Amino acid sequence: MLCSKWCRIPGAAVAVMLAFAAAPEVHAQSQNSAQQDEDNFSPEHLRAARRTVEAAQVAQSFDEILPTIAEQTQTLFTRSYPSLTAQIEETTTQVAIEMAQRRPQLDMTVEKIWARRFTIEELNQIADFYETPTGEKLAELGPSISALSIGASKQWADAISTEMVEEVRQRLRAQGLPL
Repeated sequence: MLCSKWCRIPGAAVAVMLAFAAAPEVHAQSQNSAQQDEDNFSPEHLRAARRTVEAAQVAQSFDEILPTIAEQTQTLFTRSYPSLTAQIEETTTQVAIEMAQRRPQLDMTVEKIWARRFTIEELNQIADFYETPTGEKLAELGPSISALSIGASKQWADAISTEMVEEVRQRLRAQGLPL
């Protein structure tokens, strides 16, 4: 019973970690004039950030956001109004196409995230690397390597969690404690 509680912690920890990783950007976007001053990047800086983001294929992982949201929206309405499936599908598709025009906002935000953290020279060095065969391979395989690494860390954490609970239980029992 204790393990069922503790074995879920790694997944929750990943979710919290991702939320905190995003939090600085959300917080930074909410600041008024200080943030606007910081976002006054030179065109060269933004070009270097764009080049890096494109070379690293960072934004490709965002390509499925709008289709996924459209599919979820369509499912939401279709479940409630199955007789209107054709109209719901057509309307959802139209809205998704209109909203696709807003994608450059996300791209600009991502470019500014990179620009805030790297100088023009650093961005150019990163882009240069990603334009090499090794960099291209890393950009292509990076998302799957990250997903596999996160999965491996979760498996390891789950195994260690189970082992730790059992080891602590055994040691407490060895001390004569009634568990």
